[in-house]
Amino acid sequence: MKESPKSLSVIVPCYNEEDSLPALFARIEKIAQDWPEQHEVICIDDGSRDRTVDLLREQHARNPQWKLIVLSRNFGHQSAVSAGLEAASGEVVAIIDADLQDPPEFIQELIEKWREGFEVVYAVRKKRKEGIFKRAAYYCFYRLMKSVTEIENFPLDSGDFSLLDRKVVDTLVAFPEKNRFLRGLRAWSGFRQTGVEYERSARFAGEPKYTFRKLLGLASDGLFSFSGVPLRLASYVGLMVSFFSALGALFFVVQKIYPGPFQAMGLPIVPGFAATIVTILFLGGVQLLFLGVIGEYLNRIYTEVKGRPEFLVAEKLGLEK
Repeated sequence: MKESPKSLSVIVPCYNEEDSLPALFARIEKIAQDWPEQHEVICIDDGSRDRTVDLLREQHARNPQWKLIVLSRNFGHQSAVSAGLEAASGEVVAIIDADLQDPPEFIQELIEKWREGFEVVYAVRKKRKEGIFKRAAYYCFYRLMKSVTEIENFPLDSGDFSLLDRKVVDTLVAFPEKNRFLRGLRAWSGFRQTGVEYERSARFAGEPKYTFRKLLGLASDGLFSFSGVPLRLASYVGLMVSFFSALGALFFVVQKIYPGPFQAMGLPIVPGFAATIVTILFLGGVQLLFLGVIGEYLNRIYTEVKGRPEFLVAEKLGLEK
């Protein structure tokens, strides 16, 4: 059993969270007395349009251990977390959202698991208080990722809520890729990992910031960043379609040479117009579908080659310039 960490950084990405922040401040201030004396809470404003930044500035003025990074615009949740990882200085680093669906009090349990020797401790959602459609989508996504990606032992039902050792943080910060799926990178990096189950609460206040479109984008980032299966699937489907097309061609050749048996069965010698149109539309749809898959990979290559920064910082409070 290791000693308690000497320092702790807590990363909190925020986007239009003015309704949740007062409760977040109160709950973290209450439990922070059990944290290491050297601790910091780094809040990253991801281009909020409400009073989120003002509330975070006020909290920093009251307690300098609360620090602030203001991004120049909305870059997305994963980029905001990356900005926090880059700025964090603690021996261990916790990642938690500002909406209080993940309880800050649970960070202490993650620390206890770290003391047992684990370098990545992620929280596993054993129960979600969300709509049935969203729960089903999450369930299918995590199992799809586990089955098709190159990540061994991909953790099921775990989000970004986790505790990372300093060496893991340094590893994640060193990754150069821009289309980030941090829970995938966290699992891919290796190290000693374990999960701790908890019950995820309903959102404390406000509207969910991960819309269906953003969730779909996050899922595609995870799938296309860690799996070549969609590209291989294009080859498999192409091979299957070619096989059945060859069977169809063979059928028509035999029908042309020996028309008698087919006429006796009532089969027309000349294929109908409808069958031709359906075949053409089917093959065209398959081609367009996999052109889109290839396009997804090309778009990610294009983004990485451009080399633009993952995020831009407009302001920092309590952190080195």
